[in-house]
Amino acid sequence: MPTPDEVFEQVLAEETAKGSSPAVAQGRAKAARVRAQRGAKNPSVPDKSTAPAPSSSPESSGAASAPATQPESKPAAAATQAKPAAAAKPASKPSSGAPARKAVGNGSGAVPERVQRLLAVVKPEAIQKVERQPMDRVNVWPHLMAAEMVSLLVVLATVTIFSIMVDAPLRELSNFNQTPNPSKAPWYFLGLQELLRYFHPQVAGVTIPTVIIIALFAAPYIDRNPSTSPDDRKLAIVLFSFFMLTFAVLTIIGMFFRGPGFNFVFPWEGGIFFEL
Repeated sequence: MPTPDEVFEQVLAEETAKGSSPAVAQGRAKAARVRAQRGAKNPSVPDKSTAPAPSSSPESSGAASAPATQPESKPAAAATQAKPAAAAKPASKPSSGAPARKAVGNGSGAVPERVQRLLAVVKPEAIQKVERQPMDRVNVWPHLMAAEMVSLLVVLATVTIFSIMVDAPLRELSNFNQTPNPSKAPWYFLGLQELLRYFHPQVAGVTIPTVIIIALFAAPYIDRNPSTSPDDRKLAIVLFSFFMLTFAVLTIIGMFFRGPGFNFVFPWEGGIFFEL
């Protein structure tokens, strides 16, 4: 009598020769080995009392000994079967994907009687993979720093060449016995000099510039809107426009509309008392 391992190899070779899938061949060979261990007379032939019900799938219909097209309108034949038929009754229910198991004679466990075929394997990354959304941002290095370095070199070269080719307009030596009238500050301080005509020197020269500087430092912390759209930054645009417009108006008045004694004059009547 062949050993269980020999029965396993024999059934596996037979199923492979029939063209069964590896999973089905392995399952049937294991079932034959279990029957050989239990002392069956012909372990290579499944027990009729525990054989699975005919299935409508192509693989199971080819492996079943009985045709899958038997009529279902014969309850009398099923009623005449003994208790083993009740054990095979759940096989007619829809399978949940797990192989049907049959208890071993010594009650030590259960072995699969039928192996379902694996249709497909879906990799986890095929489901969980998320495409990275494009972002309208670039790194500071090298994009920003490279552009700023090139701009710095271009401006430096332009200023150097201009200073070599054009002489600076120097005036005569200063004479403390003869001061110019009017005496105006450079254009970048002319707006503050114009404020002295409207406020006390402490207010125009110290208080207002200090408030402006502190307000510029605090602006990013007060207006924390991260948007870059002009429609969403109305407060910042209003503050910046007010500051630039006020400074430009004061500078233009001090440059073109102030004459001797820093009095108000019209440039088309008294002339322009300012040199760049």
